[in-house]
Amino acid sequence: MNPTSDETWRARVHLAAANRLAVYDDLEEGIDNHFTMRVPGQKDRYLVLPFGLHWSEARASDMIVFNEAGEVLEGSGSLELSALSIHAPLHRITGVNVILHTHQTWALALNMLEDNRLLPGSQTAAFLTRSIAYDDGYTGLADSLSEGERLASVLGTKQIMFMKNHGVLVVGDTVAQAYRRLYKLERVCRAQVLAMSTGRPLALLDDAMVRRVETPNPRNSHSQAEREALYFAAMMRVLDREMPGYAD
Repeated sequence: MNPTSDETWRARVHLAAANRLAVYDDLEEGIDNHFTMRVPGQKDRYLVLPFGLHWSEARASDMIVFNEAGEVLEGSGSLELSALSIHAPLHRITGVNVILHTHQTWALALNMLEDNRLLPGSQTAAFLTRSIAYDDGYTGLADSLSEGERLASVLGTKQIMFMKNHGVLVVGDTVAQAYRRLYKLERVCRAQVLAMSTGRPLALLDDAMVRRVETPNPRNSHSQAEREALYFAAMMRVLDREMPGYAD
C-alpha cells in the first residue's frame, strides 16, 4: 500500500474505534448521531458509518465515503440526512478534519437548562470552557445544508459547540484529539450537573486561573498531542479486549 492508502485505512480504523468507544463510554444512541472524518488528502470527501449499523458493530471496512451532494462514492450503505446536513457544510466551511456529534446524557442534561453554560469549576473544565461556542436557538431536525452552514457560523474557530435542547458537537485535527475532548466534556458536564444538584454554591476558578491552567507548561513530560495519541492508543487496547473487530 502507498502512504496515502495507509493513512486512509488508519483514518477508517480510528473512526470505527471512536464509534465503538462511544458505546463503551455510554455516549451513543445506538444507530443515531454521527462521527465523520475528512478522507486524508481530500477536501470534499468524508468518512462516516452507514446509517443502520449499531455503533458497537463499526468496522474500518464498513465506512462509506460521501460528498456534500449526498452521493455515496465508496462502500455500501446509506447516508442519513442529518449527517449530510450538519457535517458536510461544517467540514467545508471550518476546514476541520473530524466532527463528532452526540446527544450524550450529561452534556444534553446541561443543554436542557435555561442557563447551559459550562462553568470553570474544576481543572478539567478549565481546559474546555473557553473553547465552547453556544447555539442557543434550536431549529428542529437538520434537513438541509443551510443548517450546517448556520452551525458553522456559530462554531467559528471554537472546538466545541453546545446545542441547546439538542446535544453537543466537537471538532478536532485527529480522531484521537476530538474523541478525548468529547469524553472529557461528558465527564465535566456530569460533574457540574451533580454539583448543581446539591443546591450549594459552586466554587469557581477565576479567569486568571483558567488562563494559567490553559497555558502549556514547557516542563511537561508530554505535549498535548502526545497525550491525545497515547490516550487513544490505550483506549484501542481496551477495545481489543472488550469489543474487538473494529480494525477489520
